[in-house]
Amino acid sequence: MPSFDTVCKANPVELKNVVEQVNKEVSTRFDFKGSDARVEQKEFQLTVYADDDFKLGQVREIVTNKCAKRNLDVRFLKFENPEKIGGDKLKQLVTVKNGIDSDLAKKIVKIVKESKMKVQASIQGDVVRINGNKRDDLQAAIALLRKEVNEAPLEFENFRD
Repeated sequence: MPSFDTVCKANPVELKNVVEQVNKEVSTRFDFKGSDARVEQKEFQLTVYADDDFKLGQVREIVTNKCAKRNLDVRFLKFENPEKIGGDKLKQLVTVKNGIDSDLAKKIVKIVKESKMKVQASIQGDVVRINGNKRDDLQAAIALLRKEVNEAPLEFENFRD
């Protein structure tokens, strides 16, 4: 039975490249001279450090620009509230989405069921698997999901006939 998986995951290599490019640009820019601004990465979590609110905003902007240039969708990034870490220095956590959360998975299943297509959607962990009898039905389901779901960057993999 033909099927495919709907996933939401960032490319870890591109993410690492973004962090390296941001740190390189921050170290060479004049307005960050003598500053402790930087970005650190632990798997799918980034930590942005800066001396004040303005510099934190600048580093955030550099991160989003570098993501866009490296074809890493900005919707993967979820910026938390900044917190003070002594003096005027700030730290902000940036969570990178990896996998489809349960609310989005339920929304995808609901969209597929309401479309009255001859396909079935099932949630399997952080992946939504869609099965159908015909390849054309699956391709129509992909087009429908690309049109309807825009709060997260979806990818479709493991397409099997």
